[in-house]
Amino acid sequence: MSTTTEARLVALDIDGTIVPSGSVEVPHDTARAVRDVVTAGHHVVLCTGRSLVGAMPITRALGLTTGFMVCSNGAVTVRLDPVLPGGYEVTKTFTFAAGPAIALVRKSLLGVQIAVEEVGWGYHVTRLFGAGEVNGAQRIAMVDQIVRYRTPRMILRAPAILDLAGDLRRLGLTATPADGDWLDVTLGNVSKASALEHVRDTLGIAREFTIGVGDGLNDLPMFAWAARAVAMGQARDVVIEAADHVTGTIDEQGLVPVLRALVPSPVDPHLPPPATQLVSHVG
Repeated sequence: MSTTTEARLVALDIDGTIVPSGSVEVPHDTARAVRDVVTAGHHVVLCTGRSLVGAMPITRALGLTTGFMVCSNGAVTVRLDPVLPGGYEVTKTFTFAAGPAIALVRKSLLGVQIAVEEVGWGYHVTRLFGAGEVNGAQRIAMVDQIVRYRTPRMILRAPAILDLAGDLRRLGLTATPADGDWLDVTLGNVSKASALEHVRDTLGIAREFTIGVGDGLNDLPMFAWAARAVAMGQARDVVIEAADHVTGTIDEQGLVPVLRALVPSPVDPHLPPPATQLVSHVG
């Protein structure tokens, strides 16, 4: 990766890339690097599994007030605009009927914890999730209520839930593991990559000028889509193997050198060197 004046679309995961998982505290150097990239004329697009409610505090902390954001693993795309109520408008939402997926998993597993997202508010849940596990409000609902909802994203949590990923995909859904007992479910063919392609086309950015930075399994479609994919240093082996480059860990603010590679080299001798000296290549 090298410094360039050509406008890039820079897609950034949030948890494990911009901030530690579940945090809303953006490090100063990270926020500064994002602002410098935007000032240089590039398009920074946050692309996250978080709901809209969970992603908006990060956009504000970064000073992003215009452009696009992708939430809920690609199921919700937002245009940022400071003159709009709340500072955004939802431009695309892909929803699915919750009932068939819930019926499938409850037939095989007992005690599945279920959450269905309501855009801009939070989640309807069968049991409350712990602090920081989901974004926004939570409202307990009976299963016979939740099965009637349409939602952009469903969370299914139970031991052995990953065993049902294939069955959910055969229902025409996307099932992405987030942990050993956690599946994120969206409409089929919906991913960070599908949403980013729409944003790229809207912005008129050539495909060869796209960059994706992330650390999770849900970033794999984004890595396949991006011309340059950068994995955070703490990412799983499968994510690192899918990347073109590897940077530092989240604790090392590994995103910062990646972003600094996109702006003119600093003249201040007290600043770290350009990212081309800090980012390793895979393969």
